[in-house]
Amino acid sequence: MSLRLLLPEDGATELLGSWPDEPRVYERGATELDRFVTPEFFETWAFSGCTPADEVAVMNLGGNPPRPSIHPMGFKTNGRTDGAKLRAYYEKGFTIRLGNLQRVVPFLGGVSRSIQRETGFSNYLHAFLTPAGGQGLQHHWDQQMAVIVQISGSKTWELWEPKFKDPVRSHLDSTQVWDPRWQEEWISKGPDQVFDLEPGQSLILPRGWVHNPHSRNSGEPSIHLTFAIRERTPVWLMDQLLSGVIQDEEFRTVILPEEIHGEGLKARLRETRRELITYLESLDLDEKAESVRGAALTELEYTT
Repeated sequence: MSLRLLLPEDGATELLGSWPDEPRVYERGATELDRFVTPEFFETWAFSGCTPADEVAVMNLGGNPPRPSIHPMGFKTNGRTDGAKLRAYYEKGFTIRLGNLQRVVPFLGGVSRSIQRETGFSNYLHAFLTPAGGQGLQHHWDQQMAVIVQISGSKTWELWEPKFKDPVRSHLDSTQVWDPRWQEEWISKGPDQVFDLEPGQSLILPRGWVHNPHSRNSGEPSIHLTFAIRERTPVWLMDQLLSGVIQDEEFRTVILPEEIHGEGLKARLRETRRELITYLESLDLDEKAESVRGAALTELEYTT
């Protein structure tokens, strides 16, 4: 299992060789993923209540009037997901998001791990069930590249070029810097690109691209999977380079309260910078490369 479950052969090869900075739609056809993840599959995972409540979101931002996400108490009974309540919201036009299915569905966990072995990037996948004519989320951007896999029905993706270049989780994430005036600008200007995604198609959505996905023009329900690929960056490499610094007792000494005030802090910063440079220059990069590669293939979460 690999990226070739999400993309055709040329799409997977292109992704591995040159990371995308423009959206693109691929014809993947029917793969093992499509044979496993069917609308009937979601009858179990959405409406039987099998998905953990913490991983469920219920939203209808495209409604009239728009409705924010429903509080989890609205679809829980005795602390657990209530499938009947989810179905009632769905029938009222709400989109159901089932998050992190790679954690609870063994087959999808295998797909996720296989993608990480192939790319060195950890990843997660959400499923979105949108009723005919509905819309769950509105304009936003993500801090990682995504592969959107349309399973059934159709969904329109209105896209705008990035507001900021290469946002990451801790820097320029849309939830951190959001300005409501931007949405008015995007609506007034109109999208830079529009794709109507159909079953058997996959959309590469580079990080930072603003998207407004909806099924307002569709007469049938839509189901798609979003595979979010957590790209490694030089900031991640920096964290890896510093991962062993705690072993050096020089970096575990106490910084006295009096050093935090006045000129003493500058002196301590200069000293620590010198020690850090010495530490980094002493690293065996052949040995470090092996440990970094191992981390890339096994690390599941990230902070930057």
